Amino acid sequence: MEKETGRRRYNSLRRVTQAQQTRAEIAEAARRLFLSQGWAATTVRDVAREAGVAVPTVYAAYQNKAGLVWALADAADLAADVPQMIDELEATDDPRRHLAAMAGYDRRLFERAGDLITLIRDAGRTEPDFADFYLRGRRQVGEYRTQVFSSWPDGTLRPGLDVATAVDIYAALCNIDVYTTLRIERSWSPDRIERWWGEALARELLRRSTSAP
Repeated sequence: MEKETGRRRYNSLRRVTQAQQTRAEIAEAARRLFLSQGWAATTVRDVAREAGVAVPTVYAAYQNKAGLVWALADAADLAADVPQMIDELEATDDPRRHLAAMAGYDRRLFERAGDLITLIRDAGRTEPDFADFYLRGRRQVGEYRTQVFSSWPDGTLRPGLDVATAVDIYAALCNIDVYTTLRIERSWSPDRIERWWGEALARELLRRSTSAP
């Protein structure tokens, strides 16, 4: 009886693993098609054909075409390695190192998933749901930056600078457009962009007496 139960348990795990693999293959197929032929021109049937699955399988995994982009957005966040940033933030009380950790996350996000971010933003020009999704994502990013900046002792920020304005300045410096300009037009390496972001953020946001790494 125990062996039978064990087999059922492992069969269940195998089914879950297979389902996750199928979802990943569908998401990757959607990514390829969305980036190569555009959001509007890509149908669920196209995605199913590219992934080598039946159309109902795509609907079962993601409900509709919009659900595929939602999944890709989650994948982009995972690609940037949020746990790494959290570990780096928790490892120190130094605001400069906090900014460096956040800049590192942004670099990874734009380096590994910048094409997806651009796709979602561009789709929002004709799809209100995508525009709302993109803006929600930007607001969430602003909220976690607010949490970090608010955790610093009084007097950490430059004189006259409040947390809300610091978040605005961060958003102006570290975004997909700045990354693309420096990476593509100016041929900066991702490492160089990350270093410059960390230095520029510290220079713009922190009181000069704030400790250095």
